[in-house]
Amino acid sequence: MIKIGMMIGDRYEILEKIGTGGMSDVYKAKDHKLNRFVAVKVLKQEFSENANFVSKFRIEAQAAAGLTHPNIVNVYDVGEEEGIYYIVMELVEGITLKKYIEKKARLSVKEAISIAIQVSMGIEAAHNNHIIHRDIKPQNIIISKEGKVKVTDFGIAKAATSNTITSNVMGSVHYTSPEQARGGYSDEKSDIYSLGITMFEMLTGRVPFNGETTVAIAIKHIQEEMPSPRDYVPEIPVSVEQIVFKCCQKSPDRRYQSMGELIVDLKRSLMNPDEDFVQIADPDKEASTRMITDKDISQIKKQSERRDSMEEAMHLRKEKDVKKAVKKKKVKKKSSAPVPKETSKKKVYTEEDYEEDDYKDDEEAGYDSKMERVTTVLAVVAAVVIGCIVLFLVGRAFGIFRFGSSGNGEETEISEEKQQVEMIEVVGKNIDDVKVALLKLNLTPEIEYKESTEYKQGIVMDSSVKKGEMVDTGTNVVLTVSAGSEGIEVPKVIGLTEAEAVSNLEQKGFNVNKTEGFDQYIKEGSIISQSPEGGSKAASGATVTICISKGAENAKIKVPDAMGKGEEEAMSLLVEAGLQLGTVTEVNNEDPALAGLVCYQSYSVGAYVEPGTAVDIHISLGPTQATYRFSDSITPPTQEEDPNYKAGTMVTVTLMADDGTQLMSTQTSSFPIAAQNITGIHTDTGYILFQYQNTTEATNVTNEDGTVTTIEGTTENKEIHRPVTFIQE
Repeated sequence: MIKIGMMIGDRYEILEKIGTGGMSDVYKAKDHKLNRFVAVKVLKQEFSENANFVSKFRIEAQAAAGLTHPNIVNVYDVGEEEGIYYIVMELVEGITLKKYIEKKARLSVKEAISIAIQVSMGIEAAHNNHIIHRDIKPQNIIISKEGKVKVTDFGIAKAATSNTITSNVMGSVHYTSPEQARGGYSDEKSDIYSLGITMFEMLTGRVPFNGETTVAIAIKHIQEEMPSPRDYVPEIPVSVEQIVFKCCQKSPDRRYQSMGELIVDLKRSLMNPDEDFVQIADPDKEASTRMITDKDISQIKKQSERRDSMEEAMHLRKEKDVKKAVKKKKVKKKSSAPVPKETSKKKVYTEEDYEEDDYKDDEEAGYDSKMERVTTVLAVVAAVVIGCIVLFLVGRAFGIFRFGSSGNGEETEISEEKQQVEMIEVVGKNIDDVKVALLKLNLTPEIEYKESTEYKQGIVMDSSVKKGEMVDTGTNVVLTVSAGSEGIEVPKVIGLTEAEAVSNLEQKGFNVNKTEGFDQYIKEGSIISQSPEGGSKAASGATVTICISKGAENAKIKVPDAMGKGEEEAMSLLVEAGLQLGTVTEVNNEDPALAGLVCYQSYSVGAYVEPGTAVDIHISLGPTQATYRFSDSITPPTQEEDPNYKAGTMVTVTLMADDGTQLMSTQTSSFPIAAQNITGIHTDTGYILFQYQNTTEATNVTNEDGTVTTIEGTTENKEIHRPVTFIQE
């Protein structure tokens, strides 16, 4: 029984309980050996004597112990003491993603995608170690106080082999994949599905499938169509919606095939949120109608004949007179093509399997077999005829088959000439609309851009095919499009393949310069970066430099550029790249523009380091300031400053810097005040403030008539400012 204050393993002092789960409780503890705080997960007492639960608990430890990644909660130690099974883990001070969503109702798109990227990188590290989490959900994702996102609780994770076995383990039902709900095969793509559900919840504040029972929810995962997150939050970009859809496909083969693929699309959605770039396999296209060829018909007939032969042989065996009939059939088929070898598990009957008695009704059996073959052939022919009719009707609807009319109104035969279409008007229209219209006519648009002051950017100025011309379908139509007077917008090509990037840039009229670099998360052959940036303007014929990924360099990570960024933004960049934020130090820097920003990072931009490397940064306090000192004595107010000042008056003397800093203050009636030695003053000027009262005594005045008038005494508050110039140290 765990109690607060008890010691486990002679080094872990239990301080407080911080969480509980289905199998275990989690405590905050102090590691006295290494002098650090840790989290200790302890198997609940009621399960500690159950071999299955103990085994599952150990599997968690074994799976997680081999993982080291900034986006995974690290495991430090595993042990057992007097029937207490425990795992010592990294203590992450923060909040679960579930509570964070509940607190904010829903997350912004940018925040949700940034969290998803970090979660994906953690899970990818697990998958690379052949570990499937199987219980990805917001409750198992922690956001630290520093903003780092970590995946935890590998409670039902299991090391995967090259042939992943079926597991009866199923994660939380709201986030479980269809294959897990069925209790069947699960692999890395099951984690991708669960992450897709988690993204849905981050974006909308709700789960896509809910119900009164776990069974009802599981059935919805298997059978019901995935709702669109944009039905609940319309401002969600199309790319993000498609990413969620692709993650949550019912069929694992239609999802992302790896976390790396998902990470690429997530990063691309941050740069181009409104771009529809996500590719999801279309089941309708996969199951499209196919024409039956003569070869196909021949194969069908052969297979049908073979099947008939087998059925006939089975029938003959029952009548106990097979051999004769088989021999007759072999004579009949002597000139025909050989029957393909049977590959199924059904038994193939040979002559030796049959009895050697003569069969009396072989002619009747032959007749039945022939009729069956005739029926099969007729069915195939009918199907071909129907297919031809359908093809003809579709072709006529699209103008593939055209009929002319003679002078007497009689129809001519079908034209076998190549189909032609009439060119439409394109000059003066938007290029996006023109491309759609030409594609509908089965014409191929080619685009070249030219600067123009006459036409707005994106408007077609000229075409290689003029309006009204008849051209063959498939013809390339060269469109000259205005780039405007301020240059051409550079296409965004980051994440595209080299061929796609070059094609997009050259179509816009740019020259392409290629470089290469390593990147852990951009697959080999795809674009890491470009200059000028996508979306910017450049002159027609300008050179755009693209960097093509060579893949990961020994699994190392490229250090991002944190210079000039705020501390939080710098941390986000490092974590997203798979690194950690190290020590943060505040220093002076002579560049005033960097005040409050990163002015130094311990690894140079573009360097390759090990995953999880801590990068130290310096935050600028601004330029170093000169300091000044005051070491003069202070004399009393002069006659010029106050003619009525009297020696011996009590005076409050205050020394002030012009930045408002009070340097000294005293009261005295004796002057001069001894020399002061005040240093570290940050301004070069200031002033001495004298505050005192001038008083006059009552006097008697004799008037002309001999009477005496008494004049009462007065009191006057005085403030005198004496400017001072300090000496630079």
